[in-house]
Amino acid sequence: MASSPCGSNFDCGLEIKTRSVEQTLIPLVSQITTLINHKEKPKKSERTLRAIQRVGQAVSGAVGRFVAVGEAIAVENEELKEEMGLACFEARRAGNAIAQLTDVSTLEQPESDERSTVFSDRTAMVKAARMLLSSVTKVLVLADRIVIKQIITSRNKVLVTLDQLERVTTFQEFVQIFSQFGNEMVEFAHLTGDRQNDLKDEKKKARMAAARAVLEKCTMMLLTASKTCLRHPDCESARINKDAVFQRMRYALEQVIEIVTDSRPGGEAQSVLPISLYTGIKDFKGKVEGLRESLYHVSVESLSAQLEALLEQMEDFTDSPYTHHEQREGLLQLCSLARQDTHTLIAAWTQAQSAKATEATEEVELAILKACQSVGELRKELHKIAVGRATELLKQHSEHLALHALKAGGGEGNLEAVAEYARTLSEQKEQLVETCRLLCHVSGTEPLEITCIHAEETFHVIGPQIISAAQTLALHPSSKIAKENLDVFCEAWESQLCDMAVLLREINDVFEGRRGDKKTYLSLPRPGEQSTIAKLGLELRLLTSDVDSEVERWEDQEHDIARHSQTISSMAYSMYLFTRGEGLLKTTLDLFHQAEILSEQGFQLCSHLHTFATQLVDDDKAVILSETEKLAASSQQLQMGAKTPVHGKSATFLKVEQSIQNTKGVMTVVVFLLPVCNKLLKKVTISALSV
Repeated sequence: MASSPCGSNFDCGLEIKTRSVEQTLIPLVSQITTLINHKEKPKKSERTLRAIQRVGQAVSGAVGRFVAVGEAIAVENEELKEEMGLACFEARRAGNAIAQLTDVSTLEQPESDERSTVFSDRTAMVKAARMLLSSVTKVLVLADRIVIKQIITSRNKVLVTLDQLERVTTFQEFVQIFSQFGNEMVEFAHLTGDRQNDLKDEKKKARMAAARAVLEKCTMMLLTASKTCLRHPDCESARINKDAVFQRMRYALEQVIEIVTDSRPGGEAQSVLPISLYTGIKDFKGKVEGLRESLYHVSVESLSAQLEALLEQMEDFTDSPYTHHEQREGLLQLCSLARQDTHTLIAAWTQAQSAKATEATEEVELAILKACQSVGELRKELHKIAVGRATELLKQHSEHLALHALKAGGGEGNLEAVAEYARTLSEQKEQLVETCRLLCHVSGTEPLEITCIHAEETFHVIGPQIISAAQTLALHPSSKIAKENLDVFCEAWESQLCDMAVLLREINDVFEGRRGDKKTYLSLPRPGEQSTIAKLGLELRLLTSDVDSEVERWEDQEHDIARHSQTISSMAYSMYLFTRGEGLLKTTLDLFHQAEILSEQGFQLCSHLHTFATQLVDDDKAVILSETEKLAASSQQLQMGAKTPVHGKSATFLKVEQSIQNTKGVMTVVVFLLPVCNKLLKKVTISALSV
């Protein structure tokens, strides 16, 4: 097989972190490998000579164009000028060397001509190839720093606006700054979404997805929590609720920067995930089975210590208050069996070593099988307990009784009821957090472990936020914004439960060997998804009917507000048809693209509403601006959700559901605004005529 001049990892000492850099290098590596591995024949045909020369010229030409781009980047970015200039110089020099080595035009000259070519000096070609790949890779990696710089700059802009939002004292100021914040968050979502897709490391992709999910969900929370705090400035629970949202957003923003820069604040290295039981058992089995190849590749002490460390980790299961007694006893028995079988293996292994055996004896082979079988049974039992517990909890909380009770108690101003159900929700939160930890142990892949950790953190944070929002409503039961705020946090809890159900299916897929890594864009409907999607689709259809009816009442249906509302309604209707397997949107990719376009229309409608609001007096103006805020937030949520990359069938269908749900949010605001704007437009017209 032909070999690359830099081996299988052709970055030549530089770590390639993104697929785009890797894909850019592949054609160059292929061409250079062709040159280096040409067949050594005593006599070359004219055709072969010319083909090699063409490849060499193509490489040199491509490098020249590539270097020109690198040099332009250096001019625009002073901090990279020196490094980029040197890398470009080396790349150009190596490209020229390859062009000279493949210039076979004088090969037919007498042998006394000592001019070097790829045929006479293969060492020089390998050296030039290594220099070329190293310098080109460096140029690409340096250019990638510009992308990282863009993300950091975007994050810094968001942080500045976030600080301003936290300090505002009036609604008008908040509306203006939140509009700017929304635009900056959309830009940040776009940059980080592209980066997430480009990352090679699946763990980093999962961490980026988790951080971006936090930012997406916190945007709506920030809106309602801030408005509640502005409406009730002396309410301590409202302040606590708002502070928690800002803190979580800042933490998620910092996580994104950690991922793209591979570092933590202060220059620390990123923290390593704790070893899960699944990973520990897999590693242990690997070492045990490795004894078949060599009886001396690991020590008796290290294998014994590794088993004891594994069994100690089992305490996460055996000491959990939510593990049933029978399950605990069964686990302890399996732990005892695994220890006994490992001791038997060690005895047979030690005896074989004493006898100077060069390969595994029959006794060792039998002991290997038994030790692997016992830890395998242990792994199956751990999976059964964790998944069973999660399934049981999801079923228990499917009715969301505690959330409904908190909403009812808050709306009635019943502080005692809120306190009682706050304790219930806190207990549920602890159960869910504990269960996420157990799922992390059996998830089977590091990306799923990260998703489990994200779920654990989400339940841990949102539980207290729901309680503080309910307390605020109980203190101000007639406050519409306090009610809306509680609804938003409850929806986030319900959404995380849905995410947990998807996570559970993915963990089962890995355990049963059904997991696929390909991104799927599927058409709807599909078995098992119809009921939820059909219900959402019908609700969306009703909203489009409402919008159409309201637009018909406008005397001037070409007015910007009416026209954009009608456009949004038409797009929403296409999404409804998709849920029925009809219309022009054929795949989920089509649906997500439509959602992005609809969100842009939502932003344009916001612009027209702001213009319209300038014609209104204080009270009327406040109503329009308040609803415009909601529309901007809903449009942003729709856009960010549509741009978020997903993998796997379950995750894709969940994204479909969320896209339609977010579209409903946009449509609900539009339905409310149309009659109000129509009425106010008539009022403005009459006032203008009377003047």
